[in-house]
Amino acid sequence: MTTGLRAALSLAVAAFGVAGVVVLAGTAVRTGPTAPDATRAPLHWEPGACVNGSDAGYVLTPCNGGQYEVLAIAADPPGHGGCPDDTDDVVRIGDGRTACVRAYLDPHLGAPGAGGGMLRAGDCVTLDGRERPCAQRGWYGRALAIETRASACPSGTLDTVGTGPVACLGPGGQVLDRGMCVARPAGDTVDRAAITRVGCRSRGAWARVTSFETRPESCPKGSQRYLRARGAYRPVTCLRLVSK
Repeated sequence: MTTGLRAALSLAVAAFGVAGVVVLAGTAVRTGPTAPDATRAPLHWEPGACVNGSDAGYVLTPCNGGQYEVLAIAADPPGHGGCPDDTDDVVRIGDGRTACVRAYLDPHLGAPGAGGGMLRAGDCVTLDGRERPCAQRGWYGRALAIETRASACPSGTLDTVGTGPVACLGPGGQVLDRGMCVARPAGDTVDRAAITRVGCRSRGAWARVTSFETRPESCPKGSQRYLRARGAYRPVTCLRLVSK
């Protein structure tokens, strides 16, 4: 084989190799768009979808950069149990629906006592049933449980707020318990907000709580006064005077 012929064959093989690369590359480009493309696929409000949030609101986003995950789709507004307990926020998405979302990273506003998400055990609430961070002032009581009605509250419940859902309140905040003292209110029938808890050794202490009942006749022996609190879980607060 002459030197010129060997050179020609080498060039032909090289040229064929280049053509093969072009063909393969061309094939990859042609078939790429037909494969699933998460960055271009339609985004839907559904469990597992990813969301970004800002002061302007929430928007769906591909899941390679989302801040929140959609846990569930619920009614607007969500009913009791409509969103999971660990929901951090609820997003109105139209057509009578909301999305229950949870952040991927801490802090979680839906954590007990944090002040956001769904009302749950451990949260702090005001007398009008609104959740408030336990680290802030102004809350009335801490929830032992959340129920659809007050009669379903667990034992140990000292008071309730709300009508549906109902926050069953235990010790803490301004919720009264037996042995605590109160200041003298303006009348015998008062709102719960008018019953002020004070230290039993303070000058403002007027009476000590002996019991909570549904009617005055059930107050225990030794009770000298009672207050009837409008809207209270146990409306009659039985008292023994500590000052006159």
